[in-house]
Amino acid sequence: MSLDSLNELTRRDATAEFLKCCGSTKWAQEMTAARPFATEQELFTRADDISVSLEDEDWLEAFRAHPKIGEQKAATVQSHQEQKWSAQEQTGVAEASAGTISQLAERNREYEDRFGFIFIVCASGKSPDEMLAILNSRIDNDQRAELRIASEEQRKIARLRLQKLLG
Repeated sequence: MSLDSLNELTRRDATAEFLKCCGSTKWAQEMTAARPFATEQELFTRADDISVSLEDEDWLEAFRAHPKIGEQKAATVQSHQEQKWSAQEQTGVAEASAGTISQLAERNREYEDRFGFIFIVCASGKSPDEMLAILNSRIDNDQRAELRIASEEQRKIARLRLQKLLG
């Protein structure tokens, strides 16, 4: 999709496209309202600005739109495009050893029990062992710190997906 095409979408269709990039309804609605964007850089800058304004509940909503690392299904319904992007972002997990997959699953459960939301990491370009190490390094964080880190990872994911959206 071109930037011009994105700018010309109806409000409903634009919000749906932005929700593919970040599962926060508030973020998607504010991105829709911020149109038209003159340049891709303006789009990315506005996305970052809106991200900074999100509340905890907005981030938690966004996190629910992601499958757990190593899984295919998110807690909320995903579009075909979101499922495809998630699979691409987690391609390294498919090549992981059974032991690493098992450890990821166990640590994911521990993380979710501890924080109340799934482990979010911008997985693109990361090996399964690297993701496991990141998960292990974050699991002892306090709630506030971890929500801040997870929201930054979500912001990175949204940026990558905006780039994919514009093809």
